[in-house]
Amino acid sequence: MVASLIRGVTLAILVLCFGSDSLAATIEEYKSKIDSTRKQAIELENKLRNDDSNESDIREFAVSIRRDFPSAERIEWNGGTVETTSGWLLDKIRELEGGTDAKKRLLAVVEIREYLSAISFKLEELRLAATAERTKDQDKQKLAEILRREEYQKPQEKQESVVQEWLRRFMEWLESIFSRSSEPAPAFSGLKALTILLQVLIYGGLLAMLGLLVYKIAPLLFPKLKRSRKPKKGKERIILGEQVSEDATAKDLFAEAERLAREGNLREAIRKGYVALLCDLSDRKVIGLARNKTNRDYLRDVRSRRDLHQRMRSVTDTFERHWYGFQESADQDWARFREEYHEAIRSV
Repeated sequence: MVASLIRGVTLAILVLCFGSDSLAATIEEYKSKIDSTRKQAIELENKLRNDDSNESDIREFAVSIRRDFPSAERIEWNGGTVETTSGWLLDKIRELEGGTDAKKRLLAVVEIREYLSAISFKLEELRLAATAERTKDQDKQKLAEILRREEYQKPQEKQESVVQEWLRRFMEWLESIFSRSSEPAPAFSGLKALTILLQVLIYGGLLAMLGLLVYKIAPLLFPKLKRSRKPKKGKERIILGEQVSEDATAKDLFAEAERLAREGNLREAIRKGYVALLCDLSDRKVIGLARNKTNRDYLRDVRSRRDLHQRMRSVTDTFERHWYGFQESADQDWARFREEYHEAIRSV
């Protein structure tokens, strides 16, 4: 099970090597470096967006990455070591240092931040998978220990004392006397009108609750009743580091992706198509856009929708493989991405 999960970490972990290596870092230390560098990337991204950065900030960020991420590194995992490579990250740092255009530098930092976020997410999946490997016998043993605690034992029934029994019998005797001598109480004036008023209020409240329930459930049963939310005028939309114009729709963005694919720029087409998907989900009020959200953050936002989450996960994996350069893009890759895109939209 662990080996299959490790093979799925396509963004960072490339080769699984079993053996001992005294110089290998633990997976916790490696994840700590990833998270720390991601925070630095977010700080640098904010400075670049606010035109508050200088060359020393770029240089300091590049030095930090070269110090913490060598071209090859071994990580301790499950009694062996995992070999990782940082070639893409180091290439991107050289691109960042060598560039002078502010927009291209900002895009490079955003890509680094997304790359580190994806690795952090995969490492967390590995940690959770290892935790879940406890056997059922261990779980049963732990449950048995808990149930043996005093607070979980069934309380013993308390027997009535002599005094309590006498008191109970006396109260029962009094009740029998008053029940025999009591007569029906006369009806109060206006009681019938009060009863009618209460019935009207109760029925009115029930109708209001039923109307609210229909208003909330009808869009789920009949998706065509949903109204696409148009972007608010004057509100900036930034999706995965890309600023989307106020009047651009998801249809416009996907049309741009189709144009890029026809020109042979398949990697850019897949990224533009993924941005179009996020824009569409935002317009349908399925997710909320945020400047610092990554593709994995958006994927977590739809985890409660099983069908959409399954299809969006497939689209996200395709986007990550092609955008971060781990897989060459071909015409059939774009065709498969386009089909996954439309399946995800239909599942909303």
